[in-house]
Amino acid sequence: MIKYDSISALVELAETSGKKISEICLKDQAKEMDKSEEEVFETMEKSFDVMVESKKYGQAEDLRSVSGLTGGEGAAMEKYVTSGRSLLGSYAGRAAAYALSVADCNAAMGRVVAAPTAGSCGILPGCLLPLYEDDPSRKKDIVMSLFTAGAFGMVIANRACIAGAEGGCQAECGSASGMAAASLVELMGGSPQKCADALGMALTNQLGLVCDPVAGLVEIPCIKRNVSGVTIAISSADMALSGIKLYIPADECIQAMRSVGNKMSEELKETAQGGLAATPTAVKMMNQFLKER
Repeated sequence: MIKYDSISALVELAETSGKKISEICLKDQAKEMDKSEEEVFETMEKSFDVMVESKKYGQAEDLRSVSGLTGGEGAAMEKYVTSGRSLLGSYAGRAAAYALSVADCNAAMGRVVAAPTAGSCGILPGCLLPLYEDDPSRKKDIVMSLFTAGAFGMVIANRACIAGAEGGCQAECGSASGMAAASLVELMGGSPQKCADALGMALTNQLGLVCDPVAGLVEIPCIKRNVSGVTIAISSADMALSGIKLYIPADECIQAMRSVGNKMSEELKETAQGGLAATPTAVKMMNQFLKER
């Protein structure tokens, strides 16, 4: 059984066996769960199908969150991207739009896949769904890449944390971004080491990101941070695939994230007492929301 406490150990195991990290994880999880690899794959495929449905649900222009503060961001972004004016281009633009849609689905109490959390649920599907949309025949490979994302996510959870209340948004969107970057590298034929490098690059670009939800709701700025997580994941994957070095090993990046999270003020850990949540406008929004309840 794999302990999932080291990225470097996963990379070494994959490289010495000549297998992808996803293949290593699938085999291990099947053994852990006393199921066949086919059964475990089918379970992951169902999770991917939920991601597809979450995106569709969140694309509705008239969709609003339970609080009424947000909604329609995904639809607006997709409309803009399809106009051909997006600076991000087709793939990254759609990735951003789909991340918003899935996050909108979450804010509207729709069904999502915590990847690794509900607050960061749009990042991984945002990166993968455009690839599936362009070529549905790649579904098996895309689903397999989720095992790589999951394996790295388990290491992060074991070595640091994935909860905003414990480590700030760096632990949620940062982790999701790193997991997505790793999955993209594998899909593009990158080595296990490059998957690890992409993870580390994504984490280093979000160290110190605080968790400051306005009115204590996973909406503002959470929904938009899913987009920044997507763009960081894509750029990190490209950097790793280009051969750019990480320099600081991924495991040490995770440890740094843990250290930063431990030193972070409690006001900046999902308490809605600091950061953007403490601005005058945010306080007014919170008071209005509480008044309407």
